[in-house]
Amino acid sequence: MTETNKNLEYDQLYFGADGTVSGARDCTVYVVGNFKGGVGKTKTLTMLAYTSAVYKNRKTLVIDLDPQANASSILAKTGGIKIIDKNIYKGFIEGDLTSQVTPIMENLDLISSVTQFKNLPKLLMSKFPNNDEAQINYLNELLKPLKEKYDAIYIDVPPTISDFSDNAMMAADYCIIVLQTQELSLDGAQTYIDYMQYLINTYNKQLQVLGIVPCMLRPGGRVDDKILNDAKKSYGNNVLETIVKYQERLKVYDVEGIHLKKNISKTPDQWDLKAHTVFKNVLTELDQHQQEFEKVE
Repeated sequence: MTETNKNLEYDQLYFGADGTVSGARDCTVYVVGNFKGGVGKTKTLTMLAYTSAVYKNRKTLVIDLDPQANASSILAKTGGIKIIDKNIYKGFIEGDLTSQVTPIMENLDLISSVTQFKNLPKLLMSKFPNNDEAQINYLNELLKPLKEKYDAIYIDVPPTISDFSDNAMMAADYCIIVLQTQELSLDGAQTYIDYMQYLINTYNKQLQVLGIVPCMLRPGGRVDDKILNDAKKSYGNNVLETIVKYQERLKVYDVEGIHLKKNISKTPDQWDLKAHTVFKNVLTELDQHQQEFEKVE
């Protein structure tokens, strides 16, 4: 990130080649990312999508562009689904994603990834030889009929500069950046924003950073506090006030799927409730940021 871009408020961290802000949309597409792996990106995305569907009652779709398919695995367990036959690779080959949607639960659907999707660069090259712009806009084109059916679409991507991240950014309205409180994660966030700006300048793309979600491994740790403070100095109110602190229950969701269990007394399990409350607060803050953006037509 250049020096001139630092210390911006969240309603100023807007990226658009022509300097305009688009109005409210019926469907909003979000990409959740960081060019540093292991920062909690997929966990954040799946929890936000679950929160969007269950607590906000929004018709929500998750699109898994990562060949490792971790988001797909978590959501399949969430829905109690053992085998998913539909996947993103089939949709990209056929030129139709509408037939590759798997219902997970009420208001929450998934387009699953698969290991073979690692061949995306070859697929795009064969479909659009010598046409870079068509290659990186393929997902954007395939999403058009799906936008009529959903309120929110969340896209998960590998933590790399690649055809996966290019397609996700070009299809998205907003970027949500996950920042773990370690130096490499902050570097990854800066690289992510710089690369986002490159795509915007090159392809006249409208794209905004909706918010930066801080994930802290050791609350009160000297290094963690320093990285969080450095992020706030660089990105101002783009860094959310809600901090996702380490919770063992979030690791359980990777194994069992996301749930909200109840005790014998029919009250919600306190550890589930704590985990869900954090992400309800995260989504509320992101909604507030989005409302600020969309005040400007």
